[in-house]
Amino acid sequence: MPSIQQQMTKHHRECDEILADAEAPLAAKDWPRYSTKWQAFVDELFQHLAMEEEVLFPAFEQATGITQGPTMVMRSEHEQMRAYVGQMNQAIEVEDQERAMGLVESLMLLIQQHNMKEEQMLYPMCDMRIDDSEDVLIKMNAQGK
Repeated sequence: MPSIQQQMTKHHRECDEILADAEAPLAAKDWPRYSTKWQAFVDELFQHLAMEEEVLFPAFEQATGITQGPTMVMRSEHEQMRAYVGQMNQAIEVEDQERAMGLVESLMLLIQQHNMKEEQMLYPMCDMRIDDSEDVLIKMNAQGK
């Protein structure tokens, strides 16, 4: 079974690819196609956030007793991502390409910085501190289905 870091990093890359795949329809102002690809990204992103917020972060907090540290920061950044999603949905609705391109650029930057923190700090800490990481992975996989 992969480590938490391996599994979650792999999922980060999958989300990145889905978002990158949506760039061409946005650049072409193909709103129906962009909307479909954007929704696929949002579904995957929200699944990832749920796996972390509902399974991984509570397991880390229980194992370490730390509730006001990295998981609090990650939850705050997740809220920022959700705000971008809401703004993007509005931009799609009115077909505002300039706004949408600015939002996707900002979201990608936020996600890159966020993922780096998780991959370099939080996930390794989770692998080291959570005794039953295999059970956590099973629960996260179940969460994603």
